[in-house]
Amino acid sequence: MSGDDKMSNRDIPDWMRPFATVVFVVAVMWVLEVIDLLPGLNLDQWGIRPRSLRGLIGIGTAPFLHNGFPHLISNTIPLLILGFLIAASGLQRFVQVMVVVMVVGGVGTWLTGASGSTHIGASGLVFGFLSYLLARAIFEKKILYLLGGMVVLFLYGSVLWGLIPKPGISWQGHIFGAVGGVVAAWMLHKPGDDALPDAKGLKA
Repeated sequence: MSGDDKMSNRDIPDWMRPFATVVFVVAVMWVLEVIDLLPGLNLDQWGIRPRSLRGLIGIGTAPFLHNGFPHLISNTIPLLILGFLIAASGLQRFVQVMVVVMVVGGVGTWLTGASGSTHIGASGLVFGFLSYLLARAIFEKKILYLLGGMVVLFLYGSVLWGLIPKPGISWQGHIFGAVGGVVAAWMLHKPGDDALPDAKGLKA
């Protein structure tokens, strides 16, 4: 291994990589929102368009797109905090939860959203991360998780009002994002040997 390779491996300590990944995900959202300001660009068109074949692309892109900086700012802080709490269990665990929430939330929104609408924003991830942390505490029944779940509920319990349908708000994304978080907790923390692998030992 060359000296440059050794140096690159020391750039980010192993324990910090999961948290750096959370920051990177949020940074991508900010970069895309800045790019979207350029004349002639409309990145928001790549959101979820219910029951449209093209709109299926939005399942992977919609969480990274926002309707202006106020929308992005409102999602940034809870996304970082909740993401860090999940990332504390490892990079693999964070990626697993994020992917499940995006898929379940995205497909649910694509199936049930109003025709002709476009759904964008990371709110579905926020609701998914929140519900995952709460459901994880229930499935695992560990004191640390239960205490963490209580703290999360205390800090962000008011966010659950976003599950109530409101005009102009992608409540479908909120609801199915939350469902995705519960599904992720069930897949990763259900009793028995058929749960997904733990996050220990992953190198990235």
